[in-house]
Amino acid sequence: MGSATSRHGHGHGRWRHAATPHSHDARDAVDRALAASRKGMRALWISFAALLVTALGQAVLVAFTGSVALLSDTLHNFADALTAVPLAVAFLLARRAATRRFTYGLGRAEDLAGLAVLAVIAASAAAAGWEAVRRLVESHPVAHSGWLAVAGLLGFVGNELVARYRIRVGREIGSAALVADGRHARTDGFTSLGVLGSAAGTALGWWWVDPVVGVLITAAIAVVLWGSAKDVLARMLDAVDPELVLRAERVLAATPGVRAVGGMRMRWVGHALRAEAELDVDPDLSLAAAHHIAHTAEHNLCQALPRLGGAVLHAHPSGAHDVPSHHGDRPRPRPAG
Repeated sequence: MGSATSRHGHGHGRWRHAATPHSHDARDAVDRALAASRKGMRALWISFAALLVTALGQAVLVAFTGSVALLSDTLHNFADALTAVPLAVAFLLARRAATRRFTYGLGRAEDLAGLAVLAVIAASAAAAGWEAVRRLVESHPVAHSGWLAVAGLLGFVGNELVARYRIRVGREIGSAALVADGRHARTDGFTSLGVLGSAAGTALGWWWVDPVVGVLITAAIAVVLWGSAKDVLARMLDAVDPELVLRAERVLAATPGVRAVGGMRMRWVGHALRAEAELDVDPDLSLAAAHHIAHTAEHNLCQALPRLGGAVLHAHPSGAHDVPSHHGDRPRPRPAG
């Protein structure tokens, strides 16, 4: 009940029980997390297999054609397939129960996996760019333009299928790393179409087209790296969509008995949201009534935000916000209605 009750010893404990409702749906939250993790694992391994088959097929055609553009695309597809490994490790860690040391569990291992994905993308871009520039300086003939075109189409189809699947599942379970990986695969698909340009240049006898396409593919990979880095790093800094915060405030403020909402904070832990807020209630309410309002508000919030893994709602007597609090500076309460 804020600092107003912290001065009253035992009374503070009773009000805290009312103000911060028990997690009656804890088992349901764990089950949702496990289901999301299993769905994410399935998406990873299916897309891993698809990308691996795509990259192996392209690797065979690299040997036939000697195309540096195709080599760049193949290296990147192999790297994209390998990003499934750190993500899979993160999903497995997220299944572990919270402990005294890791009180929120290990869901944020997914953020570290996102960094590993970024490192793999950067390494593939560096390798592809180096080889493309080397071939541009040292001319190298490219053969079998028809097979080169087939390889480009193979890369596009394989990556687009994987991109659609990863992005859809990532959004369903709230995984920024999986969505970033899906967007990465989508760009890979369009860069694979660039190999068709190399095939056309080869057919016309323009040897320089192939390494130029390789450089352009490297540039496209760098653009994906930048966009993915912004998403992953923002998640690590506890960024959330402001619309989610606004929606949560509206839901809490609409709960009968809540006069105002303050201190609204949200963060992602893996692919589950955690929320906390302070609710202004009638100071003359009984302990049971305050508990009922807080519990109802929590229930409404879980219904409005399906990815919510837990919420801590602290009830305050209306008007107590002018008393100094251990919470420090906090947003002013948002009036209900």
